[in-house]
Amino acid sequence: MDIDARRRALAGALKPPVTDAAKKAAPVRVERQVAGRGGKGVSVITGLPLPPAELEALAARLKKTCGCGGTVRNGTIEIQGDHRDRLVDELTRLGWSAKRSGG
Repeated sequence: MDIDARRRALAGALKPPVTDAAKKAAPVRVERQVAGRGGKGVSVITGLPLPPAELEALAARLKKTCGCGGTVRNGTIEIQGDHRDRLVDELTRLGWSAKRSGG
């Protein structure tokens, strides 16, 4: 990184790339929610410290892995259906320390 990129990163214009240490320190949680969805369950992934573009790319990869739809909302990834175990496996394969949470 040159000095101008560092200044922009400190000012908040750019986010520094996610390192392996940040992946291990981030508490990534995968839970199932049904509230406000008409009884339909979704798997919600929270705690990913990624910029929106990378979050969209990761969501696309996870949707392909599960074979279902989903979206990115308010910094969280929502995958349709109860795919918590599959999502935790894929996130740990990618280097994140993901845990299953909730009931």
